[in-house]
Amino acid sequence: MLELLTGTGLALAAGLNAWIPLVILGALDRFTGLVELPAAWAWLANEWVLLILVVLLVVEFVADKIPGLDSVNDVVQTVVRPTAGGLAFTSGIGAETVAVTDPEAFFSSSQWVPIAVGVGLALLVHLGKALARPVINTATAGVGAPVASAVEDAGSFALAFAAILAPVLVLLGAVLLAIAVVLVIRRRRTQRERSAEHPSTAP
Repeated sequence: MLELLTGTGLALAAGLNAWIPLVILGALDRFTGLVELPAAWAWLANEWVLLILVVLLVVEFVADKIPGLDSVNDVVQTVVRPTAGGLAFTSGIGAETVAVTDPEAFFSSSQWVPIAVGVGLALLVHLGKALARPVINTATAGVGAPVASAVEDAGSFALAFAAILAPVLVLLGAVLLAIAVVLVIRRRRTQRERSAEHPSTAP
């Protein structure tokens, strides 16, 4: 059960920021005794892989805080974040496979299940984040973008560390994320209704 919560927390964190949970997993495995990755996932702790992940993290950290560019980044991340979620979930529950050398055997076995679960969890969070950002930008004239991004990054860090150090807290994080998504959906619906009631009169 705790391993499942760990994987869930890491996948949810990847939905907010693809690179944070992967960097944390690799760094903790390489520099501490808090994480011991399965042999098939040892590459995450490689110094060159960690360096690349940190560079990608910095790029997303900056891009996600610039109004307009943040939405473009979200489009690009529609593939990246769910993929990272699949990797993070599977490594978090200690799965022993990452390379697919026999696709037929891969899909006929249960090896694909944890990857699919992680992809789905991260995708749900990513979609909520991507829907929220235009709402925030419109409501604050773009001023809220860096604040929202900083909160999302903090949430990703918190979820990733909770998943590793106190997996039970992941349940609280999942509830908070669900509430946030519901609020965003309601806000977008309200904006659409107002737009329909007061269409632009510009020629």
